[in-house]
Amino acid sequence: MNYVAPKWLPGGNLQTIWPALYSRRVLGATPLYRRERWSTPDGDFIDVDFLQAPPSQTLLVMFHGLEGSSASHYAQAFAEFARVQGFNYAVPHFRGCSGELNHGPRAYHSGDFEEIGWILARMREQHAGSILAVGVSLGGNALLRWAEEMGSQAASVVSAVASVSSPLDLAASGRAIGRGFNRLVYTRQFLNTMKPKALQKLAQHPGLFDAQALRAARDLYEFDNVFTAPLHGFKNTDDYWHRASAKPHLRQIRIPALVVNARNDPFVPAWSLPRQKDVGHWVTLWQPAHGGHVGFAQGRLPGHVRSMPQAVGGWLASHLSTFSAPLIHG
Repeated sequence: MNYVAPKWLPGGNLQTIWPALYSRRVLGATPLYRRERWSTPDGDFIDVDFLQAPPSQTLLVMFHGLEGSSASHYAQAFAEFARVQGFNYAVPHFRGCSGELNHGPRAYHSGDFEEIGWILARMREQHAGSILAVGVSLGGNALLRWAEEMGSQAASVVSAVASVSSPLDLAASGRAIGRGFNRLVYTRQFLNTMKPKALQKLAQHPGLFDAQALRAARDLYEFDNVFTAPLHGFKNTDDYWHRASAKPHLRQIRIPALVVNARNDPFVPAWSLPRQKDVGHWVTLWQPAHGGHVGFAQGRLPGHVRSMPQAVGGWLASHLSTFSAPLIHG
């Protein structure tokens, strides 16, 4: 990915924060979604937003990041890409991220490949054509974990997958976001939404965890130790981050997979990124010097965030035998 940051947007933090808040996401109107509520095998629900569009042979499925949704800047930018290409587009919400708290004690986590697998299997049942899948940040790590677990069987579900700005080494990213500026800004932002949701979950299911310990959590390590890890079958945060990380298993992937990480991502240290020797021939690495965390803004102030979805979506679509549009590197 030949991304070059605009001169007015220097540094990984600014390249992360500004695009999420101010850069243009679409060329025209905000994407219009049609929502479906799916009952899960364990008696809960998830909400899936589908872009309102005519039927297409190709469906692009986008898995959002931590506390993201179909309204996230990157989700709307991928919706624009899908609209322009004439693809159908779906954003499944991880549990609790669609605006309504889910019913069960389970929430979601960075290695949630079982949930990814159930969602994609249902998409496969409903869609007769080709399916492409992209995951952003947390969603990208979980998507790659699914591809790793499925091996050659993944090809019966999707044609190709991509991850964008994903923390593939969760311990490295967890430590990075828990220090300095990251702790003051990003960690605080995440905990401001995650803690209230967790306490609502406790009200639903009394005794689920220690409320005092959760309120005292000052970083994601402590939050995951109290909430995420034990609720999803992990011993503690260290066990969760170790078992959920996609990086150690990338060689198991047997479908075309694109892994995109800016080397100045505040959340994902450059030293922790996979190298070519760490991945099999199915995996393509794009590691531009700049871009921040799911930033990649381009153009004149305030910039736009359409180039990354064009590049990633173009790469995904190049693995469709019927795709003829040019691959765009933004």
